[in-house]
Amino acid sequence: IDTQGRYAYSNQPAIAQWNLARLAEALLPLIDADRTRAIEQAQGALAHFAARFEHHRLAGLRAKLGLVTEEPEDATLAEALLTWMHGARADFTNTFRRLSGEDAAGIGADDAFAAWHAQWRARLARQRQTAPERMALMQRANPAIIPRNHVVEAALTSASDDGDLAPLERLLAALATPYDHARDDAAFSAPPAAVSAPYRTFCGT
Repeated sequence: IDTQGRYAYSNQPAIAQWNLARLAEALLPLIDADRTRAIEQAQGALAHFAARFEHHRLAGLRAKLGLVTEEPEDATLAEALLTWMHGARADFTNTFRRLSGEDAAGIGADDAFAAWHAQWRARLARQRQTAPERMALMQRANPAIIPRNHVVEAALTSASDDGDLAPLERLLAALATPYDHARDDAAFSAPPAAVSAPYRTFCGT
């Protein structure tokens, strides 16, 4: 969502660092009574953000891909999947959900995904985990259900316009167990229908 906006997926690292910089500005009087020293200390702390963010981001992607060990090319492997997902307009949550199951080969029919899938399988083969163990690990890192904007908006509209809380209650019940991969409810897992206008979101959404 919000592909060209401030909160697009690719903009998250920069926005997080911007937010931390604003927080640091507010804390300057508490960091040091001398403003110059306070700024130097804050900038020194913020200088480590990019590397720490990337470290934790890659750790999260390894978990989502079932990579228990670490190899130098893991970042390239993960980025290749994200690039394919962007080009194919594949749903982020459902792609990782299917990778966590037994039908991963059917996610994409094009050669690009087939090539990536072969690389991923070769990478997994260099680990000791069995397929069931790997799937269990991945399913703990990949939610089956997320609060999708169109579902949330429909539930809120039903509650506010019609006084009907049932859709909201069903959504909350589903979100109570977001990692329940046995649940197969298209109402909560399906992406929104294509619309002509791009979806926009804001910091208070």
